[in-house]
Amino acid sequence: MKPETILTTRPSQTKKLGESFAKEILRVYSKRAGLKRETILIGLVGDLGGGKTTFLQGFAKGLEIKEKILSPTFVLMKRFKIQDLRFKDFYHIDCYRIKKPKEILDLGFKEIIKNQQNVVVVEWADRVKRIMPKNTIWIKFEFVDEKTRRIVLK
Repeated sequence: MKPETILTTRPSQTKKLGESFAKEILRVYSKRAGLKRETILIGLVGDLGGGKTTFLQGFAKGLEIKEKILSPTFVLMKRFKIQDLRFKDFYHIDCYRIKKPKEILDLGFKEIIKNQQNVVVVEWADRVKRIMPKNTIWIKFEFVDEKTRRIVLK
């Protein structure tokens, strides 16, 4: 995937980007029918308040998840059912409080990412980068100024 940079100036734009990204991923993966499919795994990186959770709120909407998406900072992981027939669960993992990558393994991370019916997004993924698989889609959130965010998809 060639890196793509997008600037957003409002939270609603960041949400819309997340929603569009989810729909595009579902579209691309539906075209891979019959081919060996991999779990959709996305790593989000960026400073506190950079737009990661806002992006995920839109992303979940793109997956047609109705529940409210909040960062699972204190519980580390939340699971949501996906209505799309190709996928079963959306896992939202937040590594902000993780001290060692082993902690995410204790949550059953390897089993979760082996299931091709799961869509997995890891916030603060840079904290567990060494255990993230090579097929991870990385999204970096950067502050440009108080309102503007630079979002780099790679």
